[in-house]
Amino acid sequence: MPPLIQIETGDRQLLESITETLTEAARRSGDWLVCRPGCTQCCVGPFAITQLDALRLRKGLANLQALDPARAGRVKSRSAAYVAMIAPEYPGNTTSGELFDEDLLPPSIDELPCPALDPDTGTCDLYESRPVTCRTFGPVTYTGDETLAACELCYIGATDDEMAGCAVEIDSAGLEGELLASLESAGQRGMTTVAYALTLSTL
Repeated sequence: MPPLIQIETGDRQLLESITETLTEAARRSGDWLVCRPGCTQCCVGPFAITQLDALRLRKGLANLQALDPARAGRVKSRSAAYVAMIAPEYPGNTTSGELFDEDLLPPSIDELPCPALDPDTGTCDLYESRPVTCRTFGPVTYTGDETLAACELCYIGATDDEMAGCAVEIDSAGLEGELLASLESAGQRGMTTVAYALTLSTL
């Protein structure tokens, strides 16, 4: 198979694994997990995404363009406006969209919603293609240093031990890293943001 097809196949496997893991996290968490459509706290403020996320988002936007051109057009407009707003302070390459240092993203955009977020419905227009960070935010997960991370709106009243009992490990097989290595060998390296990934789409 051509490399792109291999990567897309691997990405589907990665997302299936993540979905299965998060289903188990939801089962363990019960009512402590309060994530629902319309809760948009995690959709506000800038964050870094991988080139694999960017590839998935661009494909999702192309699919949306075919199914609902008007909605896709709104996503594109929001993305372009976002990029225009942050470009003067963007800590990266404004031509390629590569982000050099996530920690240097300007505080002035901390309250700026993700361009994929529909402001009228409070839902993601590219939900099926959303980045891994978006998929895994909310439930308790293990981070790389074995500490726990979870949305601050969830697990209210839960003890550390109770949270640990709900925790899951994302991508324990390391499939995402393998896919990113393949993309890097093809020249797609570094991090970027949702807005740049969608604005620089060539699909």
